[in-house]
Amino acid sequence: MITPEIVNDLYIVQVANENHLRLAETICHEMEESAKARGTGIAKRSPIYVMEKMLEGKAIVAMTLSGEWVGFCYIETWEHGKFVANSGLIVHPDYRKSGIATRIKAKAFELSRAMFPTAKIIGITTSLAVMKINSDLGYQPVTLSELPGDDAFWKGCQTCTNFDILTRTNRKHCLCTGMQYDPEEHKKEQKDENWNFLKESKLYERWMRIKNRILMRISPSERLRAQRNRELETA
Repeated sequence: MITPEIVNDLYIVQVANENHLRLAETICHEMEESAKARGTGIAKRSPIYVMEKMLEGKAIVAMTLSGEWVGFCYIETWEHGKFVANSGLIVHPDYRKSGIATRIKAKAFELSRAMFPTAKIIGITTSLAVMKINSDLGYQPVTLSELPGDDAFWKGCQTCTNFDILTRTNRKHCLCTGMQYDPEEHKKEQKDENWNFLKESKLYERWMRIKNRILMRISPSERLRAQRNRELETA
């Protein structure tokens, strides 16, 4: 059983239930607006889908003690429970930079471990803040080939503005970084020093700049189209 957590006498973070169904439409709208503001895409989810996650006990919601919505996250499974993803993390704009995202992710991680104790917990992100949270939970960066091969998993990337990069590299590269918590590997590495995100974050930022320069280059099809246009203008 996942116990609700009271944070700073201000918020309650808990497993969502039927009492939170009324929030589904607001959550979906905020997810879409947040993606637009970042200039990225997300796997679009309908209010019905979010409601299903709540009723299945596979979602975390944060509220103020007075009942106002603060944040949300849900979990998905792939390859018959071999992989679990904590997806759709969103925090209401009024409560960002309060540390509540870390609490929501931690509770979603706890729920994932409780429901699927042998599963690898995965995620893909371009956000340094999310990488920091994941790193503190025990995630490690992995290549995209170590993530699920299920087409349904990658279908969620289709609404991202960088999807063409993923497709033209045959899912080998993208601006996102894959991260994974492997319970078996974690047992072996408990005595070793965890990946130091703060120490490596500058290196990661430099790597992201290099990836942007390489992967955001014009695609072959766009290059051919531009060449044809020039030929038509010349003619």
